[in-house]
Amino acid sequence: MRDIITLACTECKHRNYTTTKNKKNTPGKLEMKKYCRFCRTHTPHKESK
Repeated sequence: MRDIITLACTECKHRNYTTTKNKKNTPGKLEMKKYCRFCRTHTPHKESK
């Protein structure tokens, strides 16, 4: 039921994190505020393919 997804920075588009999500509970794209080592700041990260 849980799928592995990749989170990409919305500023620099680098794929920094991988996590899992339950597609039944969260059918939309996941967005989290995470630290980006390339931007050196906390930025929103969106789910990407």
